[in-house]
Parts: sequence; structure tokens; C-alpha cells
Amino acid sequence: MDDLNMILSRRSIRKYTRRPVNEDQIETLLKAAMSAPSAGNEQPWHYIIIRDRDILDSIPSFHPHSLMIRDALVAILVCADTRLQKYKDYWVQDCSAATENILLAANILGLGTVWLGVYPLEERVEGFRKLLGIPEHVIPFSLIPVGYPDEIKLPSDRFDKTRIHKNEW
Repeated sequence: MDDLNMILSRRSIRKYTRRPVNEDQIETLLKAAMSAPSAGNEQPWHYIIIRDRDILDSIPSFHPHSLMIRDALVAILVCADTRLQKYKDYWVQDCSAATENILLAANILGLGTVWLGVYPLEERVEGFRKLLGIPEHVIPFSLIPVGYPDEIKLPSDRFDKTRIHKNEW
């Protein structure tokens, strides 16, 4: 897949086959995530790889838009360690860039993903804290189910010239 097509063809996938995602693939996704830009190169991220079926199945109890997690065999929880901040609250942008890198790398590998927002909704943040024993200085940011797609979604042309402004609004 050429580089630009990899970006333009990325879609949110919510149905997965039972084919397992191996550890090398997960490591590749995490390498891509950790290659994301971050403010002052602070790299505030931590990642929790979730494969335990009971844990995955319990997530929809506090994250109502995560029902597809029940079909995924693995998920990645992107978190921010606030003790690593150099510039207050830029971790949100840093973890967003890392999350997007995971989505794009997964597309290159032929895997499907969907970005499930966690932060800033307190019930989701606290749900993950309790479920996974996450300390207070670490903030769960996004959850990414990962799997081989069991649905086909064609690229979507989202380019909209009306959203482009030149030199002024």
C-alpha cells in the first residue's frame, strides 16, 4: 500500500475475525505509537495491552460505545503519565498523535482498529482505573480494539474545500 493511500483508506473497523493478532504485530503498532511527536519530546505515554477475555468483556459496563470489544481478541489502552509532563496538558495532543499512529500502522499491517475515546469522560477514566489498577497520576486516554477486519469499508472521501481558509477566516 503506498503511503498516501494508507492514510486515505483508513477506516474505523468494528467487526473482527477470530484470527489472532500476534505479539510482533502489537510491538510494531507500539513502535509506531512511540514514534509520534510529543511536546518537548516528553513522550508521556504508557500502553496497556489487554488480551484477557474477561477484562475485554467487562469494558462495555462503563464504556457504552465499546460493544465491538467483545469481538476483538486484543485491545491497546493508551495512557498518559502526568508526572512526565514538561508542558502542562500537552499530553492530550501527544496521546492523540500516538493513537493515530497506531490506527495508521494497523491499516498498513492489514489490521482493523477503531479509536474509542476514554478521556475526558470521568466514568470511563475511573472505570479503567478500577478495572486495570491504574495509578492516579496515569490517565487512560483512548482504547483501540485491534483485529483482522470482518467487514469491508471502502475509502471515504472526506475532503471538503469549504473547510479551507486562506490567510483569514
